[in-house]
Amino acid sequence: MTPAHDAPKPARIRLLGAPHSVQAFEIRDFLSRSGVAYDWLELDGAASQALAGVQPVDSARLPVCEFPDGTRIDAATVPAVAARLGWITTPRLATYDVSIYGAGPAGLSAAVYAASEGLKTVLVERQAIGGQAGSSSLIENYLGFPQGVSGAELAERARQQAARFGVDILQLREGVYATFRDDGIHVDMADGSHLAARVNICATGIEWRRLRLENEDRLLGAGVFYGAGASEAPMCQGETVYVVGGGNSAGQAAMHFSAYAHAVVMLVRGNSLADTLSDYLVRKIAATANVRVVTHCEVAALQGEGSLQAITVRDRQTGKEETLPTRHLFVCIGGLPNTDWARDTPIARDSAGYLLTGADVLAAATPASPWPLQRPPYHLETSVPGSFAIGDVRHGSIKRVATAVGEGAMAVAFVHQYLHQA
Repeated sequence: MTPAHDAPKPARIRLLGAPHSVQAFEIRDFLSRSGVAYDWLELDGAASQALAGVQPVDSARLPVCEFPDGTRIDAATVPAVAARLGWITTPRLATYDVSIYGAGPAGLSAAVYAASEGLKTVLVERQAIGGQAGSSSLIENYLGFPQGVSGAELAERARQQAARFGVDILQLREGVYATFRDDGIHVDMADGSHLAARVNICATGIEWRRLRLENEDRLLGAGVFYGAGASEAPMCQGETVYVVGGGNSAGQAAMHFSAYAHAVVMLVRGNSLADTLSDYLVRKIAATANVRVVTHCEVAALQGEGSLQAITVRDRQTGKEETLPTRHLFVCIGGLPNTDWARDTPIARDSAGYLLTGADVLAAATPASPWPLQRPPYHLETSVPGSFAIGDVRHGSIKRVATAVGEGAMAVAFVHQYLHQA
């Protein structure tokens, strides 16, 4: 049986929405990260609707999503669009051999290897396939892609592999409570359903770190964006945009926007990009005329009513502040582990919230909370036997796509050992 999520994608979707619409941005971002081709029509009053050749649309019905077969969704949302694409499915089995939470490179890798080796596998992702890597405009240092590959394309290829091997992919699904009993994991899902598996692999990754500024939540998706924001690059034509951060994700974002924007300004807290950025990106940025790097600075304030209109930048050495007009700010300042779900479970975390695995589990064990088995935990095994952690969510992980993919494959080898001994 072909999984529902492996159905052919439509030729092209048309999305109509108001300028600076948060709901429209969420759909654009989801479609871009999912590798779905679409056309964006910005409707700002009756005149622009007539120019676009569409029937007048009441603002309350925006955004509108039109599909190639003529069907449409008014007041569209990401879940409604995903459901129309056939991507929201329910579990086929009462119990799986392995459940994997998080469909970034690590989770996708684990799903491919688990299913290809005969394990009944379910992959759960609460957002778009690909995780944070899926929003990267170009990954240039991943083995086998000499010209680079976009995160969305890499994730889509992996999704197709997983689906072909029979993985059940549950997209826009999220677990809210987990218990470890009866030699397995039992998860209550946010939609009221239940998911059970003999073994689980956590690949939930990290959430983008926020600026923690006034107006930040209100302007999110309306000028303030987390990550590379690949779907927003065409909206930056002729403008000056700002990228906050000095890591590889910020550098990749700056290079991507440089092809669209009049100017791209990188705002970096540290002394230089060389301290935090891969050398190949440092050299590319230095050779790009419309990218400028400002060091020793931070964003101090955000201004705007319905959308972002200006930012205030503070010099961290002198304290001097400057307010700069802009409609686009992209924040790429690292992240925090997505492990809040583990608070009420026996899974041990470090002080920053990352999941402990392998030797770190033994080092953190106490008489009150010992490792329960005679054998030591496997390298990627958490403090709960049969529960593994891979990728960015794991304490001590290396934040690279190749490493995440490798850990996904490695975790499946340990899963086989665990199931053989169970």
